[in-house]
Amino acid sequence: MFWRKKRTYLDVAAGVSGNPSSPHEEGRKAKRMLKDARTTIARLVEVQPDDVIFTSGATESNALAILGHVMALKKAGKKDIHILYLPSAHASIIENAKSLQAYGVTVEELPIKEYRVDTAALAKMLRAETALVSMDAVCGETGVVWNTHEVAHLLQSHVGHTMSHMGGRALVHVDASQAPLTEKITRAHFGADMLTFDASKVSATRGIGALIAHRTIPIAPLYGGGGQERGLRSGSEAPELAQAFAAALRAAAAARDAFCASAEQDRAFLTQAIYRIPDCHVQEGRFQASHILNISLPGRDTDYLVALLDEAGFAVSSRSACETDSEEGSRAVFALTGDPERARSTLRISWGPGLRRSELRRFSEALIRAVAFIDNSKQR
Repeated sequence: MFWRKKRTYLDVAAGVSGNPSSPHEEGRKAKRMLKDARTTIARLVEVQPDDVIFTSGATESNALAILGHVMALKKAGKKDIHILYLPSAHASIIENAKSLQAYGVTVEELPIKEYRVDTAALAKMLRAETALVSMDAVCGETGVVWNTHEVAHLLQSHVGHTMSHMGGRALVHVDASQAPLTEKITRAHFGADMLTFDASKVSATRGIGALIAHRTIPIAPLYGGGGQERGLRSGSEAPELAQAFAAALRAAAAARDAFCASAEQDRAFLTQAIYRIPDCHVQEGRFQASHILNISLPGRDTDYLVALLDEAGFAVSSRSACETDSEEGSRAVFALTGDPERARSTLRISWGPGLRRSELRRFSEALIRAVAFIDNSKQR
């Protein structure tokens, strides 16, 4: 018997696990790490491990769900395809949905009424060709919790009038990236056929996400390669990132109730302080993620306000980080309010577990001072 006292790493960088597709010991260890992470996420979402497809993040997951599903239908011979998307959703939903118009797909916006998808109006928009509805669970900019389950129920009740991958109903894709801190993340909770998650929304881990989709849902890969992740997402997997991602989702689920309770109190405190600011509007619906607060300050330069608050030690934003160059302001706020001035003057405030009330008090004081400084500067 040959004993190896010390392994020589020729195929594995020091401190990094092996390739899960490799047959050596390090590769087998990496494969077990990946399997354990996949199983953990599957249990949290209440699906089978095979339903979990690791990606680089929410943008890729959304693209795979929208483009991949529609392209699979096209390859199967479906000529007339109709999809709908939420106009306040992340850019990776909207831009991918719109891009399908170049392939002859009919694309429409979901109707919104009082911070909800207007299901009565939606029922009139459904067609025999409707294949997919794509929306988010929680609006990343405003924290509005969308009625995904209600939309899914509507589609199920219109089986005779709409199509799907099996010739029945249209599918529901939900981007649940912003949901884990405050919402249950089971597929049944959202009523979704496909779900998107992103590690960076629940932890400091970046570069990994997941698309949850059953094998029976037709999805075409966006590119070719080694055939990893059910052949849908080729490329060597990242076991360490997957492990950190699974741990973050598990921790968020365990702390969800406690965080929601504290965040609601923090939100009430902050809102009361903010309403001391003249001409200030809060964007919020009946159902709201308590840790995301979006306000509009008409007539103020909120990009300048963000810079002032940054100097004071607070990191906030005026709109989605993916759309900071937009001169039209917040697309999400405009979709919700229809008010261009409110959309051009937004400030997004959010926080996570561990925030102290003293920190929130210091922030509210800094915000009030900064807005007053901007207002006084305009009067000079």
